[in-house]
Amino acid sequence: MLNKLIKSLESAPVVMKEDYPYFIHPLTDGVPELHPDIVREAVSGIIRIADLDVDKIVTVEAMGIPIATALSLAVSIPIVVVRKREYGLPNEIAVDQKTGYSKGRLFINGINRGDRVILVDDVISTGGTALATLKALEKAGADVRDFVAVVEKGDGAENLRKRGYRVKSLVKIEVSRDGVRILDHI
Repeated sequence: MLNKLIKSLESAPVVMKEDYPYFIHPLTDGVPELHPDIVREAVSGIIRIADLDVDKIVTVEAMGIPIATALSLAVSIPIVVVRKREYGLPNEIAVDQKTGYSKGRLFINGINRGDRVILVDDVISTGGTALATLKALEKAGADVRDFVAVVEKGDGAENLRKRGYRVKSLVKIEVSRDGVRILDHI
């Protein structure tokens, strides 16, 4: 079912950002070109494992957007994009996030108390962005029904699970200087 996605991950190049091995993939970085079949496989997998009894699909810019858009079109649920830019709208929530190779501030608009949401992302690595986003959604009064990442690497997902969050992924990988290795998949 995830044949093209898995093959593309196994052949993804790895670059080092200081001591952090970073894999480069069309679904997680937008380079090289992103083929529709890979997005279709990812969305089909998400539909198969996710709780989609929700009012909104939440994703973090930038690379969660193609996945969330395709999922939205498939299931007719609107999207809320967690943005890197502040808009100053009423009830905007600032989210401080830190990953294995960067840190910054994100902003959530369009979430109302009681909204049932699913968080969808391209990759979970350290879990820093996901944890900050999940906490902000809870602060806004959202009912976070599920969190699905297409790719899981590192211990971020497991750390979130230990904190009680529902975290699912389609493909679990290990990344080293030598490349990407598939550990598990749905």
